[in-house]
Amino acid sequence: MSLLKRIFGGKKLPPVNYGDLGTDVHSHFIPGIDDGAKTLEDSINLIRGMAEFGYKKVITTPHVMSDFYRNTPEIILSGLEDVRKAVKEAGIDIEVEAAAEYNVDSDLEEKIYANDILSFGDNYVLFELPFSGEPSNLNNCIFAFQTAGYKPILAHVERYNFWHGNWEKIESMLDRGVRLQLNINSLSGYYGPGVKRMGEELVEKGVITLLGSDCHHVGHQNLMRQTATKKHLHKLMEQDNLLNREL
Repeated sequence: MSLLKRIFGGKKLPPVNYGDLGTDVHSHFIPGIDDGAKTLEDSINLIRGMAEFGYKKVITTPHVMSDFYRNTPEIILSGLEDVRKAVKEAGIDIEVEAAAEYNVDSDLEEKIYANDILSFGDNYVLFELPFSGEPSNLNNCIFAFQTAGYKPILAHVERYNFWHGNWEKIESMLDRGVRLQLNINSLSGYYGPGVKRMGEELVEKGVITLLGSDCHHVGHQNLMRQTATKKHLHKLMEQDNLLNREL
């Protein structure tokens, strides 16, 4: 019987303390450059919400896509400076850094070899797959990241429906040295029952090493409050191998 079950039996679990993570590694808080915060006021409200959760640092990760969000390191870092200034003026006690969430598209390898990449921590880099299907250049991009000295992290691995139930693909990513990030709100059913089930299975197998909010708007933070009592979130946060705490 698990420790949580012994302590609480069938009762509802208390909310986790997100502050125990220290750092959030996936969010969209730089205004006006992707589908996250629209204004600087949005950014400040969202970052204040993360501080109220107890986070000490957020590493915000705007989308980089060749066909839609054509963000560059210069665009992202310029936006970061504006956000940092506003956070300081608002008196919010939290550290704000920025990297990016790179879509595996036709231009990604070129960006990697041109060293046009924003990483965080120990040269970690966050990347995502198109939701339409596995891209043909996925393995090439992983190889390019690693050859260039980056440590790739696959964003919200549980959300790729085309991999649900295909554990060979998950094992292939792990065998290639790719770390796996899970979205907190996936465990609530927000993205659908299949995503929730996949997220829970990934937690049970102990293969998740980063936990992220993927916060775009205040609705995501409201849902995080509800998700905080979920059993599998408790189980994941009990792990001692979460990289969030080292960033």
